[in-house]
Amino acid sequence: MAQIDQLWKEWRTHGSRKAKDLLLAEYAGLVRHTAQRVAVGLPSHVELGDLVGSGVMGLIKAVETFDPEREVKFETYAGHKIRGAILDELRSLDWVPRSVRQKGRNLQKAYAQLSSELGRTPYDDEVAEHLEMTLVEFEELLSEVAPLTVLSLDEQEGLPGDDGLKLSETIADQQAADALKEIEEDQMRVVLRESIQGLPEKERLVVAMYHFEELNFKEVGRVMGITESRVCQIHSKAMMKLRARVRLQVKK
Repeated sequence: MAQIDQLWKEWRTHGSRKAKDLLLAEYAGLVRHTAQRVAVGLPSHVELGDLVGSGVMGLIKAVETFDPEREVKFETYAGHKIRGAILDELRSLDWVPRSVRQKGRNLQKAYAQLSSELGRTPYDDEVAEHLEMTLVEFEELLSEVAPLTVLSLDEQEGLPGDDGLKLSETIADQQAADALKEIEEDQMRVVLRESIQGLPEKERLVVAMYHFEELNFKEVGRVMGITESRVCQIHSKAMMKLRARVRLQVKK
């Protein structure tokens, strides 16, 4: 720990390139860990090496911009930057077929419309009926759009006029947040937290274990005693509900 602290001091005080390189080497494991976790559920043609490469750029940015006075652990800050860089790369690759994206948009629209009309989260059979499909077809659809929902908590969302707050954002500062933006971000966190707490138990567990305890779908399934594909379905459904709830709440 003393050695790491010394490296940080040399980098921040003197801009030592050697100290920076040693810091990058010290935290390189964060990149592979994050990339492997993001890769779960993605199509096979998405190369892990490409995700790692993007993640390295996020780690470099984290080392260059980290401010210890913010009282946030570097691992937490770096994890956010690494994941953000990886997800930005995935979005630029347009790795999901247009047909799947369209199905995802239709499903999200159904949840949003029904949530608004009913004043609550719709049940599975209500969504299936709205989409004119059977429950079996509905579950197949949830599996098909699962790759899209891996990114759901990191999609830009939020209050009118904000700069694209991400739902999973837990870093209080984005280098230059003004007072109004901080209030908006705090409000969004409250909305998201309440929305997660309002999910059914299984969906809440999947969200907690995948997004906050950093288990992959296979590990979540092992803990819950269900198949990985079932975890994907539950996760997809939970993400659709969360996005619909958040949008409903911020409009009030």
